[in-house]
Amino acid sequence: MLALLKKELRQYFLTPSGWVFLSVFLFISGIMFSIQMVFPGNSQYSSFLANLPFIYLFVIPFLTMRIFADERRLMTDQLLLTGPAKLMSIVLGKFLSAFIVYLATIALSFTHPLILSFHGELDWPVILGTYIGFILLGMSFIAIGIFASQLTENLFTSAALCFCMIMLTFLVDFMRRYTPASEISGLIWAIILAIIPLYWLYSAGRNWLITLLAGFILAAVFLLLWFFGRDLFSGFIGRSLGWLSLTRRFQTFPMGILSLDAVVYYLSFSGFFLFLTVMGLEKRRWS
Repeated sequence: MLALLKKELRQYFLTPSGWVFLSVFLFISGIMFSIQMVFPGNSQYSSFLANLPFIYLFVIPFLTMRIFADERRLMTDQLLLTGPAKLMSIVLGKFLSAFIVYLATIALSFTHPLILSFHGELDWPVILGTYIGFILLGMSFIAIGIFASQLTENLFTSAALCFCMIMLTFLVDFMRRYTPASEISGLIWAIILAIIPLYWLYSAGRNWLITLLAGFILAAVFLLLWFFGRDLFSGFIGRSLGWLSLTRRFQTFPMGILSLDAVVYYLSFSGFFLFLTVMGLEKRRWS
């Protein structure tokens, strides 16, 4: 994994990709910092920090688009898939390289509050808490981008997929307000969600018997819940969409509150998408 990590870092910093990412981020954040903080003489640094996630929405896809898509395009992915290295090590090596480049933007943006500290008093616990939130949020965004990158060999398709998936995490809180909360709609939504792992189970083993058995077990569970715990399906669509909301859990960090459940959620979210990436590569290895 360390060898792959060094290789990826060299590729970021010895080719234009990493420098373009850093330059675009610094250019956009610098303009926003000047407009919101310098020109009006504003000392409320939290107003600037609130807009940083939207910058990452646009730049993270370009950081991660080449991670696996470039390997497929250059047909070097077969060397990775058939080599002695474990797939998890490969995915972690590529993830850590992108994450280190991302941390470089966090470190560079930290010069902004340092500049402001010479002209006024800053609420450092709030600022440090927000930056911790940025690190965890960016970790989740990068995991999404890596998953999107292994789905295609086209760089721009990879970036577009990553952008749409990250955008979805921004929109789910808005979508929750307009989802039906009835019990029957919750049951239908639960069945739809259950179809996804059943499809993955069939794709992994091509075994109809095991898939049907798992389907019957899930159907029995849903029937039992419907007759003896129907209230669980009330508002289930909104609750399940809330599981995808990265920004809602981020809101505690700008308050200076380091919430353990938010930290665990971001780590679990990142781990889940890295696991999906490994499963996708595993499927390609044996296909």
